Amino acid sequence: MKIKHEVIVPDEGSSFKIIVTPRLYTTYMWHYHPEYEIVYVEGGNGTRHVGEHISGYQHSDLVFIGPYIPHLNFDYGVRTECEQVVVQMKEDFLGADFFAVPEFAAIKQLFDKARFGLSFSGETLAAVSTRLKRLPGLPRFEQLLELLQVFQLLATSNEVLVLNDRPAINMSFAKDRERMEVIYKYIDEHYQELPDVNVVARQVNLTTAAFCRFFKKNTHNTFTDFVNRYRINQARHFLLQNKSISEACYAVGFQNLSYFNKLFNRVAGENPSTFKKRHLSG
Repeated sequence: MKIKHEVIVPDEGSSFKIIVTPRLYTTYMWHYHPEYEIVYVEGGNGTRHVGEHISGYQHSDLVFIGPYIPHLNFDYGVRTECEQVVVQMKEDFLGADFFAVPEFAAIKQLFDKARFGLSFSGETLAAVSTRLKRLPGLPRFEQLLELLQVFQLLATSNEVLVLNDRPAINMSFAKDRERMEVIYKYIDEHYQELPDVNVVARQVNLTTAAFCRFFKKNTHNTFTDFVNRYRINQARHFLLQNKSISEACYAVGFQNLSYFNKLFNRVAGENPSTFKKRHLSG
């Protein structure tokens, strides 16, 4: 399963994009994009996979995701009718000085926290979902006002779960995104083998030492650690497709089942058997 770079175009006459998808997806859409994204899912039980975080949700889900965080489509595996409302916007969709306005200080903090991935529950989920569901039927200007109300509700909520303990990428990633996309593509195509740091360094016109510094700065991981995390992430998807532990192990390029189990436990915080049983029990 490849990670996709999703290209997002704002709605005509708007600075952001609204998507309503009352249908089910039966395939994985593991993807990322430079836009922020609010996702509301209603009417199903599914898997919440944002960055390195994997958990389940029941009946409904509300998340706010920052730029370049790889995530799975939230309706994957949902067996009942459900509806999604998705709002996608660039960081500067209201202008470069938007966050400099004092009245938007709390919203600026919200956008900063969204780089870790955020999930909302309780009264916040109920209030925001009502506003999101009526967005598509509003005139453009009223959509914008409603969206600002949504941001303020999220920014002042204490019913929030931070999904990752670190942002997906460093803030400087935006200007280096083309180089990082080459690196991601190389890892995606070679993770089942043994990705060679010297080869990928040459592909982005860096010495190996300079590449290692660049990669650590932008991902907070060494190249080897990142590749191992990527392989374990792919293994989790195979397990969610009800593959056996040994099938998942060999499918992502590990030759030693004992080492795979040890690394999986270190990265995921539980062994593959527990992970599979917990997520497929329903």
